[in-house]
Amino acid sequence: MSAMSKPLTGRKVLLIAVAAFGVIIAVNVVMAWQAVSTFPGLEVENSYVASQEFDRNKAAQDALGWNVSTEYSGGKLSFVIRDKQGLPARVASFDALVGRPTHVREDMKPVFDNVGGIFVAPVDLSPGVWLVHLDAKAADGTHFRQRIDLFVKG
Repeated sequence: MSAMSKPLTGRKVLLIAVAAFGVIIAVNVVMAWQAVSTFPGLEVENSYVASQEFDRNKAAQDALGWNVSTEYSGGKLSFVIRDKQGLPARVASFDALVGRPTHVREDMKPVFDNVGGIFVAPVDLSPGVWLVHLDAKAADGTHFRQRIDLFVKG
């Protein structure tokens, strides 16, 4: 009798079922581990304190009336910040964290030069979705924070 003609027994069915579910469980464990180990972390350390300050900070930022436009081309990332009248805003300090929305491996803090009211930095961004956390301060000390989604074409 050949191996192909042996009858399918309960023991073989049990081994097939255990092997199939074992593979499914193993893949789920690996995927869960990858998801947790690459998670970038918290946005704020204490959400209660952040919530208490949010409305006050938002009102102060809205009072500035700033409008931000972003451009990436030729290996240069640039930001233009305009005030309520459409004039270049009076920015005392400017900083930005550029990275991917899903992990922190490619995070960078480029050094921006203020060139006639345009903040420009040389950066090499590969195609895809990028996230910019802009942090600026007005001449009167008001903080201006904005999250900008940036898509780089390939």
